Formats: sequence, C-alpha cells, structure tokens
Amino acid sequence: MNDKLVSVGKILNFHGIQGEAKVGFSKNQQDFFCSLKEVFVKHNNDYIPLKIARVRISKNVAIVKFKGIDSINELIDYKGALLFVTEQTIRDNLEEDEFLIDELVGMEVFDNDNKKLGFVVGVSNNGANDLLSVKTNSKKVSLVPFVKAIVTDVKLPERKIFINNLEGLLE
Repeated sequence: MNDKLVSVGKILNFHGIQGEAKVGFSKNQQDFFCSLKEVFVKHNNDYIPLKIARVRISKNVAIVKFKGIDSINELIDYKGALLFVTEQTIRDNLEEDEFLIDELVGMEVFDNDNKKLGFVVGVSNNGANDLLSVKTNSKKVSLVPFVKAIVTDVKLPERKIFINNLEGLLE
C-alpha cells in the first residue's frame, strides 16, 4: 500500500453477537467517522480493508457493522486493533480552514509585515481550540491559539503562516 494511512479509531470491544464492533474515535470527529465507507485494520502487519455496512453512535462510541463480519468469532481477532483511512480520505473531508497537523509542523511563522518570527514545532489542543507551538528566533517556545483573529493566513505551498503578533504573544 503506497498511500499514507492515518489512524481514525480503535475497535474497543464487541457489541451483541452479530459481529458489530464498539469503536472509539477522536472527539469532535463523529460526522467524519459516520461518513466513512471503508477503513483498514492492521492485523499481523497487514492492512486489511473492511467495508462499513452501517454506523450508529451510542454513548461516545461508534457501533460499527462491517460487511462480511457476522459473528463475534469473526471479529475477535480485531479486538484492540486500530482502524485507519488513507491520508487522502482525510484531506477530502477537510474544511477550507482545516489542515493536517503534519502540514503545519515545520512551517515558518511571520507577522503581517512579513517579519520572520519563528517556526511551528508542534500542534496541541486545549479543549477550546488548537494551539501552535512556535519556536521563536530567541529559541523560546510560545503557544499561539489557532484562531482567525490571530492566525491571519496559512500559505501551504510556501510553507508560511502569518499571524497577528499581539503584544506579549511571542517572547
């Protein structure tokens, strides 16, 4: 398989005796997970495609019925396994102002006057919004909220991020 795969969930347990799986997935990704038609499960160092027959959400987990898996015995080998999709599947579902974390890490950060301020060394989330960890020219790492009022532009091809450098934001 040449496409880069990205983990989107984990088979936590069985649900009933008809081969349904309880699947954990990332917070706030319910709509994306429910839109999937196929995932890959890693089993014995192989990635096996699994077609999704149906998905429903129950208490923060997805109850997933895979085509061709009709009993607990057919699902048992996959318990605890991670589920993956191709990176392209994720890219196809990104909104205009959404990015993959690995696209942002390493990008240079500039103010709106095109002065280089540093570069992105990581991305995290504080529950309210994503935060860029920016290593400044003075070698300090500052957290920059990834919100429109502060991050004014992301130019992926040029690998540049422009921010509204508010006083005290970057040291």
